[in-house]
Amino acid sequence: MKKIIILISISLIATSLLGQSISPGQHAGKIKQLLSAPVKAYSFDLKDVRLLDSPFKENMERESKWILSIRVNSLLQSFRNTAGTFADLEGGYESVKKLGGWESLDSDLRGHTTGHIMSGLAYLYASTSDNRYKVKADSIVRGLADVQETLIQNGQKGYISAYPENLINRNIKGQSVWAPWYTLHKIYAGLLDQYLYCDNEQALNIVTKAAEWAYQKLMPLSQEQRTLMLRNEFGGVNEAFYNLYSITGDAKHKELAEFFYHAAVLDPLAEGNTDMYFKHANTFIPKLLGEARNYELHSHGRSKELATFFWNTVHDHQTFCTGGNSHKEKFIHTDSISKNLTGYTQETCNSYNMLKLTRHLFCWDTNPHYADYYERALYNHILGQQDPQSGMVAYFLPLLPGAHKVYSTPNDSFWCCVGTGFENHAKYGEAIYYNDGKGIFVNLFIPSELNWNDKGVKIRQETQFPNSEDVKLTLTVQKATKMPLYLRYPYWANDVEVKVNGKRIKIKQNPSSYVTLDRIWNDGDVVEVRYPMHFHLAEANDNADKAAIMYGPLVLAGAMGTEGMESPAPFSNPTIRNDYYTYDYKVPTNLQTALQLDRKNLVKSIERVDANQLVFKTINDNIKLLPIHNIHHQRYVVYWDLVK
Repeated sequence: MKKIIILISISLIATSLLGQSISPGQHAGKIKQLLSAPVKAYSFDLKDVRLLDSPFKENMERESKWILSIRVNSLLQSFRNTAGTFADLEGGYESVKKLGGWESLDSDLRGHTTGHIMSGLAYLYASTSDNRYKVKADSIVRGLADVQETLIQNGQKGYISAYPENLINRNIKGQSVWAPWYTLHKIYAGLLDQYLYCDNEQALNIVTKAAEWAYQKLMPLSQEQRTLMLRNEFGGVNEAFYNLYSITGDAKHKELAEFFYHAAVLDPLAEGNTDMYFKHANTFIPKLLGEARNYELHSHGRSKELATFFWNTVHDHQTFCTGGNSHKEKFIHTDSISKNLTGYTQETCNSYNMLKLTRHLFCWDTNPHYADYYERALYNHILGQQDPQSGMVAYFLPLLPGAHKVYSTPNDSFWCCVGTGFENHAKYGEAIYYNDGKGIFVNLFIPSELNWNDKGVKIRQETQFPNSEDVKLTLTVQKATKMPLYLRYPYWANDVEVKVNGKRIKIKQNPSSYVTLDRIWNDGDVVEVRYPMHFHLAEANDNADKAAIMYGPLVLAGAMGTEGMESPAPFSNPTIRNDYYTYDYKVPTNLQTALQLDRKNLVKSIERVDANQLVFKTINDNIKLLPIHNIHHQRYVVYWDLVK
């Protein structure tokens, strides 16, 4: 995202990203404002799920090393600079390693990474019980509490940020400023996650004081001032205040959430308007997360309709084969995929937030369509965001034929997608399993262990998926337990096979449904499932002759080598900050972008060349095909021109 100087007459935009949602069923005992809306499924807390060895766990471990390497004093530097508290720090201001990019002291977004890292550390602690993450997070929270107390003593009534309150004042006046509420949202969300996942009461105290400051700041504003302020991007601060309200039950927090209802953006959705062209995509998505929480807390039917209509519009008309969306961060014309295959498609934050919204919608009605989408975006976009060599992450997933992924730096980028990256790879356990109070949904095929304490049931899932089609579930129960087990039957599978303790079960369901095994389970029972994977095409929604090759849920991209690529890899130079937005991929002019395929029988055109790895090739053109999440440091082609 480029920094944009804003004029009042222009729609104010900036990149938006959020902390973890409170999904139905999470954080029992910490929620005062219980759900009002009916839901059909509940999330498990991250602490109930443990990842086993897999690429997902490897990503989590790489991200862990990065997040632990960033010093607490560096993360607190800009906060202390604002409060003037460096005199209390041993060694003073000059002793602190300064962060660059969007965390530099001249950036309007400084401080957003600290919020994301609080969330990331909370998820890592919940996902592993490793105390290192809590110790580091506690240090950050203590530092923020000290900063807030200093600001209170200076008359700022609970304000907490890495930049002066003047940026908020400029926002209210419509003066040029990047996105101050966006950054505050990251901090608030991180503090809430520290309370919810790490039991940090001090974090809740900080964000509660911050909410009191916000209430005193915003409620006296006129409607004209409010409308002007909301034109600037504010992240998911509405969702954060709804989440705070669910914890405290304080009506002021509900009022704050409602204050950030953005009528100019949301009302057209209520009227059925599907045209979102040139709207900043990740400014848009978080507004619907707030509406999702409003529905859950208050049974607000209009909010449910807004969230559902928006999701369907994006999914059906804006989404690429990988599950991502947008060109240069903005929504494209309706049904125009083939015209927007550029080097700047699919901002990672968009997919991050669409997955969050998808989790809410799935809880409402358990439609497997949502789980199908979640899997597609998770494997093809989020899993492959991280570079396995360095642990760095990509801002975009470019679809320009011959483009390649461009990664961040350890200390001098801190883009929004770096922030969501700190969260993405720490919370893979959030959507593998759900429950409806009676039984367990198995939505994703990721090696893991689930512990449902309330029912005395554990499930161990062992699989090499997607390298293998086989999934094994072993149940541990304290006593014989009658319980339904809902096995997802994906849209991409045919002829799914299920065995219970070696005995084959007759399957009547069709793809994109659930196979229900409702029986008495005994300790040690084993369920074996085979999900046959097949080749199929994902055609552009505006051009059937331009298509991507799929294998099961995976996008297979042509691995096109490294000709003309920079060496060393892009962004090894810390002085380069925002070039990801204008990066010249220097695609060779002779790059092959067309394939000759038998559309009716793809197995005649594509073959697997490695029985143990997902490596394929096209028979006619001899193009090597790999899952897009496995392609790094080389060019690729996703959408091909299909020729007869």
